Amino acid sequence: MKINQTILKEFILVGFSVYPHAQTFLFVVFFCLYLLTLTGNLTIMSLTWVDRRLHTPMYLFLSALSFSETCYTLTIIPRMLADLLAKKRSISVIGCGLQMYFFLGLGGTHCIILTLMGYDRFMAICNPLRYHLLMTNMVCGKLVVSAWAAGFFISVTEIALIFRGSFCSPNLVKHFFCHMRAVVRLSCLDSELTEFIVTAISVSGLMGTFLLIILTYIFILSTVLKIPSAEGKQKAFSTCASHLTVVIIHFGFASIVYLKPEASGGDDTVIAVPYTVITPFLSPLIFSLRNKDMKNAFRKALGKTHFLNKQSWIMEDNENIHN
Repeated sequence: MKINQTILKEFILVGFSVYPHAQTFLFVVFFCLYLLTLTGNLTIMSLTWVDRRLHTPMYLFLSALSFSETCYTLTIIPRMLADLLAKKRSISVIGCGLQMYFFLGLGGTHCIILTLMGYDRFMAICNPLRYHLLMTNMVCGKLVVSAWAAGFFISVTEIALIFRGSFCSPNLVKHFFCHMRAVVRLSCLDSELTEFIVTAISVSGLMGTFLLIILTYIFILSTVLKIPSAEGKQKAFSTCASHLTVVIIHFGFASIVYLKPEASGGDDTVIAVPYTVITPFLSPLIFSLRNKDMKNAFRKALGKTHFLNKQSWIMEDNENIHN
């Protein structure tokens, strides 16, 4: 049991206040990365919506991934940016619970959608003749809805465990957001047991989805190696390269956060930055730069914009001549 049994109504997010001289610099860096992240994800969603050639399961999954990533960053980064410039970094217990609920739910959804994208590539390469019958846009939509439902079901379970009791002083959350492990340590109940259970749930979900993705790529690799032509192998690998790169980055950084032993030391605030800031920034960049269809759709959209602007200028010139 905790020594101080004062029931808390708010937490203080310590965050980057331990680095007072670097906070302005960090604000500029994180703000620029956040703007680029939003721009990248909104561009992917817009292109998928506008260009009918991208109305396929592969790009619908990508658009769903960009949407979940946009919501994911919205739950963390704006608050973090405000706290970098603020003197008071308090957050209510209810606000903390809501932030954690959306963070965990969207994080779980993100992992499941990445798994579904691997399954989509597995079906396209290993079952090409049945792919269009089995992976319709309707099926894709249902799978995405299931991903959101599963992600937030896990989140509700963890939130119920963490917030089932009251919290004791000190009310300092040693993080820049309401991270699960940082908050559960302030519980007046047996925090070690609760921390073990919720960490086990998160790690099981993380490792489970990662192993499923690895399994799909084992089948994909065995199928690709049977393709006789080098061109066919290259084409098959190119459709998976972006997804596999994002998977390695996402699960690599996530494993550092959730699998780091308690006794290993290190600043949890700094360790979480790659997972919450850098990974969302790199993901749309990788998918857009390494995808030929996405780049073509972007050029087409720019061409339409240029044409409409040119037409507008011509009409304005004609009106000026008549006047």
